[in-house]
Amino acid sequence: MTDDIHDETGYQPLRPQAKGLGEFLAPVAGFGVTFSSMFKPVVTEDYPRRKVAPQSRYHGRHQLNRYADGLEKCIGCELCAWACPADAIYVEGASNADLPENADAAPGTLDADSPAGAHMSPGERYGRVYQINYLRCIFCGLCIEACPTRALTMSNDYELAGNTREGMIYEKQDLLAPLSEGMLAAPHPMAEGTTDTDYYRGDVLGATQAQVDWVRERRPDDETLDAAKAVAAGRREAPEPRQHELRPDAGPGEAEKAAGAAAVGSVRGAAGDRTGPSGAGGAAVQRTEVTR
Repeated sequence: MTDDIHDETGYQPLRPQAKGLGEFLAPVAGFGVTFSSMFKPVVTEDYPRRKVAPQSRYHGRHQLNRYADGLEKCIGCELCAWACPADAIYVEGASNADLPENADAAPGTLDADSPAGAHMSPGERYGRVYQINYLRCIFCGLCIEACPTRALTMSNDYELAGNTREGMIYEKQDLLAPLSEGMLAAPHPMAEGTTDTDYYRGDVLGATQAQVDWVRERRPDDETLDAAKAVAAGRREAPEPRQHELRPDAGPGEAEKAAGAAAVGSVRGAAGDRTGPSGAGGAAVQRTEVTR
């Protein structure tokens, strides 16, 4: 009868139709794929003993980048926070002139065009507070599109699980890119004879001798001095920016996660292996300064 209907309407199936025993077993034929897969090796059996990086276009956790001389790219403009559709980013900007290292500077001498004095980032402002709440973040990438200085990018780190709410709110020190060999730890002056525009254009390729001398005078025990001096003298190539890598064992918020796990265990033990009305999340300590 089915063939007659096909003949009357002119419909011809694109896939060959099973007949006989094949037609009878068609409803359970899909289980054949499952059965055959049972004898194939499991591709995820080595994780986390062996971690494979995802594709370069993967949107992992964020990173706040640095310039080649060690200054931060973030200027605290808060455009990333405004662009975030999940309201997961919280930023507070501050003036470089208010840094403790500039307490003795004359008023009005540190403006956006002045390289003198201590700077966390080129120009007038820097990001004093930077938080990303990964309980809200949807990894859409709109924040990195909004950043005017390319300070915010996304790495390939996908290991973002945690036991507490506090451990899932990453602070600035968790997001800031590691110092590459040859970068000079901030704060320190901008490269002499430059403006913030020179930094934005990529004209600053490394720390200068004047910057090294400024840091040596105020922080003689700084571990980045020797490598930065070699870059300034031309004995070492300009540093390349570093990316956050997959964490082998520990990462940001590990202390909070361990404390949260211990608190959950004590609650379960006191309640006869039952969590409270809030569940495991009830043992988390609420951060006083959270995202909007």
